[in-house]
Amino acid sequence: MPRGVVIDPFPYLRRAFETIGMARVATSAHEAREIGFLTPCDGISINKEYLIHDAKETVLALVKTGYKPPMPARIRVPGRDGYAYLEMLIYNMQVSGYISEHDAKIGRHVARILSGGDVPAGTWVEEQEFLDLEREAFLSLCGEPKTQERIQHMLTTGKPLRN
Repeated sequence: MPRGVVIDPFPYLRRAFETIGMARVATSAHEAREIGFLTPCDGISINKEYLIHDAKETVLALVKTGYKPPMPARIRVPGRDGYAYLEMLIYNMQVSGYISEHDAKIGRHVARILSGGDVPAGTWVEEQEFLDLEREAFLSLCGEPKTQERIQHMLTTGKPLRN
């Protein structure tokens, strides 16, 4: 990015939050690209019968060309400012009756992860720190009876439970 160019991170933060929070799923690989789940460089197998074959061919080609995985990313995060912004969205959705109290609790965990944790805006965060925040949130929510009810309901009915 050229020097002096400032990009407002909040529209991107909101889009990611809404995609995750509303459990948006892609119905096709092309839609997954539009949503941002896949990059333009990610391969697509047209026939699911060829998924393993295509994946194997891709891996073998990477090995042949000497592929090295990228260094772990460092990401500049919105920190506490981003969390406050997402908390405002959560509050508005809850008071308008769009989400439940437990949805809001989950949303606050997601907001903490996406904002990079309890750090000042503009802090550079290692990729592993995001993974640590995600694991911490997951384990915390798994201890919640309402989360357990949601998991059980999804496994037995195939449909989400809003409790």
